[in-house]
Amino acid sequence: MAGRINDDDVKAVRDAVPIDSVVSEYLQLRNAGGGNLKGLCPFHDEKSPSFQVSPGKGLFHCFGCQEGGDTIAFVMKIDHLSFSETVERLAAKAGITLRYEEGGYNPSHQRGERIRLIEAHQAAAEFYVHQLESPEAEIGRKFLAERGFDQDAATHFRVGYSPAGWDHLTRYLRGKGFSDKELITSGLSQDGRRGPIDRFRGRLMWPISDTAGEIVGFGARKLRDDDNGPKYLNTPETPVYKKSQVLYGIDLAKKDIAKASRAVVVEGYTDVMACHLAGVTTAIATCGTAFGNDHIKILRRLLMDNGSARVIFTFDGDSAGQKAALRAFEDDQKFAAETYIAIAPDNMDPCDLRLAKGDDAVRDLVEPRTPLFEFALRQIVGRYDLETPAGRAAALDEAAAVVAKIKTSSVQREVAVQLAGLVGILDQEFVVHRVAQLARWARDKGGDGRGEGRGGRGPGAQDRRGGAPHQAVQAPTAPSGPALNLRSPAHRTERELLKLALQKPALVSPAFDAYGVDEFTAPPYAAVRQCIEEAGGAERGLGDNREYLVAVMDAAPNNTVRSLVTELAVEVFIGKTIDETYAGMQLVHVRLRAVDRRINDVQGSLARLGSNVAPEDLAAAQNEVWVLQQYAQSLRAKGADAL
Repeated sequence: MAGRINDDDVKAVRDAVPIDSVVSEYLQLRNAGGGNLKGLCPFHDEKSPSFQVSPGKGLFHCFGCQEGGDTIAFVMKIDHLSFSETVERLAAKAGITLRYEEGGYNPSHQRGERIRLIEAHQAAAEFYVHQLESPEAEIGRKFLAERGFDQDAATHFRVGYSPAGWDHLTRYLRGKGFSDKELITSGLSQDGRRGPIDRFRGRLMWPISDTAGEIVGFGARKLRDDDNGPKYLNTPETPVYKKSQVLYGIDLAKKDIAKASRAVVVEGYTDVMACHLAGVTTAIATCGTAFGNDHIKILRRLLMDNGSARVIFTFDGDSAGQKAALRAFEDDQKFAAETYIAIAPDNMDPCDLRLAKGDDAVRDLVEPRTPLFEFALRQIVGRYDLETPAGRAAALDEAAAVVAKIKTSSVQREVAVQLAGLVGILDQEFVVHRVAQLARWARDKGGDGRGEGRGGRGPGAQDRRGGAPHQAVQAPTAPSGPALNLRSPAHRTERELLKLALQKPALVSPAFDAYGVDEFTAPPYAAVRQCIEEAGGAERGLGDNREYLVAVMDAAPNNTVRSLVTELAVEVFIGKTIDETYAGMQLVHVRLRAVDRRINDVQGSLARLGSNVAPEDLAAAQNEVWVLQQYAQSLRAKGADAL
């Protein structure tokens, strides 16, 4: 078994790989103020961005689902990796050689499964690219040339060729140290009569990468008539390849998609190539499956639903393309972006259009756009004879059911009015009423039970101005525990003081480290104070702040407290000017309330005991009250100078 990764190397990896650069590989980030960045959370569906990244602290936190942590925690969560796999992956990105304790150097065959499978795909891609230059691959080069792709285009998209023999790739990867089990698991090889054989043979190969740019699979195009397989053959489902969760070209297009707030969805690998070469660098395609839920999630994180976002589908105008468009419309409401469809003249796909009419025609294709809902309704209505009352009624019944799925009432009404015009019904209000009626029936029959619905502000809704909840959040000790009432001055001040101790320890040290855990009235805040103490106190943060925050998180007894630590470490402050004066006020308020509570406790005990208290105990208690009262008076008069 492989040894434990050296702690210094783990720290070096944390420091070397900026968290914002890693997170940006999966979603679009924008300025959130205070040195933080924000985006749509990749771990839960949301309409407004509550996911924050603090590059200076190396932390992320979602104020919606409470996920949080450092760079390593983010990669572990989003790519389902173990700790060691994540550190190894980030170390490779940073060019850091890891050391392993209790066993020295870690042999390659002992590394994490995901990393090994990714490395196998990378090696396979290099093999295929090299094979495209071979005499046997002339048929592949001819295929590309006939579609307008030269050698530079093939190189840019890393297009390759799989030899027609049984086990060329398998033998090559064995020579690279990969086991037969790894080759079968990766989907690059399959079981044959005498052992593993190549899955892809005699085909043109497109590498399929995930959002982070790692190759996770391949798409293979048939070239020869004697190939009895399907026209396109993709990698099967594997631990790293899920066809419903990958988009071909996303690694090349993601930056431009985020920058332009626009994505163009095409149907094939050559269509993506044609679009990019024509200047439409936001083009992506699904890989052997319909455009669905998981694809929408990927695009939403990049588009960030900013109101001007656009998604343009370029389905073929044939019956299959029309069906694809209708399926896309079914999921249309899961986008906050506006969706459109673009169909080329003569039903050509972007690749054919580029060949026939050039790059300008491809760019023009995605400009004059038809709203997807309009296209979908025209397809439905077009199947009926609108010259007859029965035909109009049947068309209305089918189309109205589709319009009723639109969740936003104002949009639903607007589309219903357009539907009336498409069907030829003069009474627009009749159609609007019919659609609304169907929507109510659907809700009553199988409502989602979300009360105010998507985007509604229920009791747990977040205040986006500062990331923190406006009224109450659940205590992290248990989901059903007492609420933290942020209208309470005590809770609010304790929260600010902990934020200062985590984010700006220089402003509260060394005074903060003298504060007891019992000075924090909310149990969750007391738990965070305990974590800071176990990590060496706020004074430790005067050195390496990132190392300090990692130590605080490591001291957390459970994920809930750890989540609160990351939340407090990235949340913006209530005050506008965060300086020594502001920090002193928080220190004084927390201490003063603790002193007042102690005075009340002692006086209350004396009142309950009455005449039963011993004279010496009474004197001691009265003296303690007097000392505390003097201290409280000093705090009120001198502020932080009295601490």
